[in-house]
Amino acid sequence: MPNSWVPGSAGLETRKQAGETRYPMHRAADRAKNMRWLLVALVVGVWLACSGSMLARAQGGPPFITDDPGTPGAGNWEINFGWMGQHTVDGGDYELPDADINYGWGDRIQLKLELPLAASTDTNHTTVAGLGNSLLGVKWRPFEHHTAGEAKSDENMDFSWGFYPQAVVDNPTNSVRRGVVPRGPQYYLPTELTWKWGPLAFNGEVGRWIGNRDMPDQWGRGLIVGHTFSPKFEAYGEVYDLEGIDHPPGEARQRSVTLDGGLRRDLNRSGKMRLLLMGGRSVHRALAGSGEPNWIAYVGVQFLVGHDPDEAGAAAEK
Repeated sequence: MPNSWVPGSAGLETRKQAGETRYPMHRAADRAKNMRWLLVALVVGVWLACSGSMLARAQGGPPFITDDPGTPGAGNWEINFGWMGQHTVDGGDYELPDADINYGWGDRIQLKLELPLAASTDTNHTTVAGLGNSLLGVKWRPFEHHTAGEAKSDENMDFSWGFYPQAVVDNPTNSVRRGVVPRGPQYYLPTELTWKWGPLAFNGEVGRWIGNRDMPDQWGRGLIVGHTFSPKFEAYGEVYDLEGIDHPPGEARQRSVTLDGGLRRDLNRSGKMRLLLMGGRSVHRALAGSGEPNWIAYVGVQFLVGHDPDEAGAAAEK
């Protein structure tokens, strides 16, 4: 998953880090509004999952904020180049681009390195740019369950569970001093699930951000509902909830909810090159000083390098 959405940062990961530096306090009325939007998002997701003839397969990772327990497969590479951004009343933050490189170390372990070129603008149209923070991660999927009596593959996996510890670290540049990226290190400790319920398929993530003196500790929670309309086309709906853990006495916990939709589409016959698109916004109205995004977007290309992931998984199970 890409790593930004804070001023001068990079990728979707740091979108999760936005915290108290990006979002205002929301009280009971706003929380009620959040719940209405959550309900709308779930209804839309159920419609997406039921509206086609093929089985739904909710899958996280680029171009979405929420990730999943899936890995590329033994010896395979998944490389994502994404151009992404968010725009608020007060400015914008962009990735031009973000390089997200993942390697399958066995069937159930994924190694990750992500490195973006970040840019940020303010109300005076001043732009700062530089190398973003590096994101390092190791994903491990300890449990998966497949349809009984069938060969194990991604298509007949009806439940899986994994962990994905990650660290955001500074690079030896002046990007932090210039305000291009927030100070590291920061750590993210999520657990992820995929499951199927009747004709529906879901992807959920719950994680804890461990911040530093500049970035607060936070909880991140995401849900994706998706559908595969054809072997070459997938569409998804996502809701992502970010909640600050600490808050001043007498004030509500800081919280933001983002809704988005996106798709993946094969660009060649082999399915090894795919178009990634996502667009969305905060459920709250964007106001000056609030940090709520008018829009968030991701446009990218995914390259799958190596042998077939299902063949790799079957070989590892033998």
